Amino acid sequence: MEDSLRVASYNVRDLKDDVAAAAGVVRAIAPDVLCLQEVPRHPFSGHRVAEFARRCGLMWSGAHRGSGGTTILTSLRVDVGMARHERLRVPRLQRERGYALASVSLPGHTAVDVVSVHLSLDADERARHIGAVLGALAPDGPLVVAGDLNEGEDGRAWSSLAGRLRPVTEPAPTFTARHPRHRLDVIFAGGPLEVLPHRPVDLDRTRLVAASDHLPVWTDLDVQALRRPLRQA
Repeated sequence: MEDSLRVASYNVRDLKDDVAAAAGVVRAIAPDVLCLQEVPRHPFSGHRVAEFARRCGLMWSGAHRGSGGTTILTSLRVDVGMARHERLRVPRLQRERGYALASVSLPGHTAVDVVSVHLSLDADERARHIGAVLGALAPDGPLVVAGDLNEGEDGRAWSSLAGRLRPVTEPAPTFTARHPRHRLDVIFAGGPLEVLPHRPVDLDRTRLVAASDHLPVWTDLDVQALRRPLRQA
């Protein structure tokens, strides 16, 4: 649909599992925007991320160093006006954390800011980092924040997000892929974005378990309100 934007989020566990299975899962979901967590982040790993994007049939802006293993892939259906990766402050010798940000739009529409996050295992750090992410973004306008929060609805980071945005993915557990019990992966959206009815995708369970220890999530957003007015002749 010309006014529908499909956004997905997927923790791919550093592509340590069955990469072909993970790419197959993504192709089946067919997102316009894919927020990734735990992509390889060691030096010279960009070629692995680029190859994964190719296998998914998606495009990648590159240069994800400092993002804590987060990045964003996009389909040819959307225009990318800006893409960058930002570092978040962590104590010395602690795991690197960051986030990816892209400004995307469908033809004839104004842009939506999309953020991919992977929050810490430490509750205080999660709350601090999501505050920094939200503080770095424009206070209004269409916004999507997606990723692995490493906490559920009772967490402070979740509450901070819910104070500005609303969860727009199905309330189902996403971790572990083999025995899902915890809803860690979620997409939030705000501004003039309407959530369309969830459209299930027939995903093979064996492939899901082979691909990652997380399950992917996705949502379809109605961006009709972002249509640019037609110019008068």
